[in-house]
Order: sequence, then structure tokens, then C-alpha cells
Amino acid sequence: MTPAARWAAAASVLDQIEAGEPAEKALTTWARKSRFAGSKDRAAIRDHVYDILRCWRSTAALGGGETGRARVLGRLRQTGDDPETVFTGEGYALAACTDTERQAGQNPVGAEAVDLPDWLYAIFLNDLSGDADVMAEALRHRASVFLRVNLLKADLARAQDALRNDGIESTPHPLCATALEVTDGARRIAQSTAYRTGLVELQDVSSQAVIETLPVFKGMRCLDYCAGGGGKTLALAARIDGPVDAHDADPRRMTDLPERAERADARVMRTDKPKGPYDLVLCDVPCSGSGSWRRAPEGKWRLTPDSLAGLHQTQAHILDKVTGLVAPNGSLAYVTCSVLKSENEDQIESFLTRHPDWTCGQQTRFGLQSGGDGFFSAILTRS
Repeated sequence: MTPAARWAAAASVLDQIEAGEPAEKALTTWARKSRFAGSKDRAAIRDHVYDILRCWRSTAALGGGETGRARVLGRLRQTGDDPETVFTGEGYALAACTDTERQAGQNPVGAEAVDLPDWLYAIFLNDLSGDADVMAEALRHRASVFLRVNLLKADLARAQDALRNDGIESTPHPLCATALEVTDGARRIAQSTAYRTGLVELQDVSSQAVIETLPVFKGMRCLDYCAGGGGKTLALAARIDGPVDAHDADPRRMTDLPERAERADARVMRTDKPKGPYDLVLCDVPCSGSGSWRRAPEGKWRLTPDSLAGLHQTQAHILDKVTGLVAPNGSLAYVTCSVLKSENEDQIESFLTRHPDWTCGQQTRFGLQSGGDGFFSAILTRS
């Protein structure tokens, strides 16, 4: 495919997303119908789509409309590329721009300029104060790719050497002792020997740093109550060099966990009905995902005030439910990948009001400025 044809394909996918189709489903549907497209074509189209999703409002403003075609036009103006080289009308390219399109579009302002819904931008300004625009701007750009070195099988130097042998360059990140930031060759990771043999796992640096803050000791009983795919489960198992129980409200999310654990030499047991007491219960609760919208930008356009309120209820319910699983001298770790106070500090304050026999000894925010995703963690113990 030509570069112009890739942009045309991206415009078609964006129209499906605008109509309500989830981004991944729209991309998959396009790929199945377009067998002629090679892997590099699919990767480029995916990049175009996600770059525009991160800048959904500003590209529409600059392009003068909310169609995929208008957003492609807006993105090209945003990056300083000449639209006439893409809108050529030749082959499978988008039709040439009309005079109306050449005159359309305006510079985005306010929430539009930082690519947030109006109601969310108001929350950012309230919660993040002077950092609101900095955080919102960070969410408009691609996230770095990070790897966690699996200390059960390797140290940083050995992992870097193994990655380098497969053409992947990396550098340690100061936020976490197990983190490597990939500087070249990110698309080769899944096929690399280091990844396939369990020396490294894909995991954001802030997510790794959260595990590093947990109060752990060898031989402790641990439960990851909202395990999902199991990234934090595996990181915790490596840190304590021992077994970890994994639970999720939807066990299907943990389908790949046994295979991942075997590859990592980690001891993980899935459980539908965890039975305490545990020395540590980790709750990486369902949340807005606002700290990881660089990776999943669709989330900031799908989130509504009502769905956020529903998440608040779910978070409180989980906290209340797991208190009975924590040993008398144990710890409850509450974690979100959110930057919103209502899901973080406010949720902890509300919990302590409901449970006056508990205290919070530590609260930590990992901001987007550190290079990773936005995370929050709090360590709770009984008084």
C-alpha cells in the first residue's frame, strides 16, 4: 500500500469508530476484509488511527469536521505535513481536497485543544491544578514501551544482552529497578528470545513501581484480587520469590495467566473463591484508566459521568469486601491507573470513614511526567 492509501484506510476505520464501533474491532474488521495489506501496512494504519484517537477533538477542529476524512486532514495539519500529498485522488488515496475543505478548520481552544471532553477537563483542572494541562498534553502522545526484567530468571544486564541479540535496544529507567525502556526495535519484542523464554514481560514502568512499593517479605501469603491478565501477579510473584493467588471477577481475563506464569517460572494459583487470611491483598480495581489513556485513548471519549459514578461504587464495594481476607497484621493495597481524585484520595478517605478501625500508612501518585502511566497506590492496615 502507498502512504496515501494507508491514510485512506485509516479514514475508513475512523468512520466506523465515530459510528460507535470499538477501535480494535474496527481495525480487525478492516484487516480481515483487506487481505492484500501486509504487516507493515496494518501497523502504519493502526498508528494513524491511534494517533488521531489521542487527538480526537483537535483533529476534528483543524480538519473542519468529524468524519474520518476530516480528521485525517486535521492530523496532517497538526503535524505540519502537506495534505496535498495524501489527498491526491490517485489509486486508493483519498479524493483531492475541495476548496471548501482547504478553507475549513480552525485552531482548537480550551478542552478541545488538550483533547478532553469538557466535563473531564473541568475535573482535571480541579484535581490536578497547575499540572492539568501538562497531564492532558501527555495523554495526546504515544506512550513509551517498557519491559519488566523477570528477576526469577535474569538481571538487567543479562536481559539487555538477550534483547540486543534480537535487535532490541533498551535502557534502565530510574523509576523502578526492574524496568527497561525500549529505545529501538519495539515491534520485535513478541518474537524475541528474551520475551519467549520469560526473561522479560511487557509492563509499564509505573505499574512496576507500584509493586516495588508494596510491603512484602519472603514466605508471605499474597492475593491479587483483581488480577486481570496477571501482569502485577507475575511481578509480585517475582518480588517475593514465592506463590501468589490470583482472582478476578471475570475468570476469562486470566485465561493466559498459567502459560505466562510457566514461561516466567512464577508460582501462581488461580482461585474463584479466595480464602484468607492473606498477609497482602492487592486490589488493582476497575477504574477510568485515565492514567493510561495514551495506550487506550478511546477510554477518554467513552467515559461518561454516569459510568464514572458506577466505577466509584465498584471500587468501594471491592474495598469493603476484601477487608475480611486480610490477616490481622496484614496489608491491603488499593491501586488504580487513574489520575482522578474521586477514584484515588477521595476513595481512600471514604473507606476510612466507613472503616474507622483501618488506617492508611502510605499514598503514592506516579505521574505521567515520570515517563510511565499515571498510577495511584495506597497501603491500608488495621489500626
